[in-house]
Amino acid sequence: MTKADLVEQISNNTGLTKKDTAETVDEFLKAIKGALQQGSHIEIRGFGTFKVKERKARTARNPRTGDPVPLPSRKVPVFKVSKELKTRVNQQGE
Repeated sequence: MTKADLVEQISNNTGLTKKDTAETVDEFLKAIKGALQQGSHIEIRGFGTFKVKERKARTARNPRTGDPVPLPSRKVPVFKVSKELKTRVNQQGE
């Protein structure tokens, strides 16, 4: 599902215009991005949690040459699915 598909589905279910729905979805995503940039975490009950994790510096290997390549520490955004959503997804196939 793409963002456009999501906007269309929400628009059809709520009766809002696609333009209003697209603006709302964009603002929602912008709010999540902003919070993650500030190092905050976002918890949406029944859906999951967005947060930023610190990855330690390490030495990797170039797959072509096998030479060691130093990788600096960095921050990465992660998403952890809620237990409720995990259960619902697993029940869908039954």
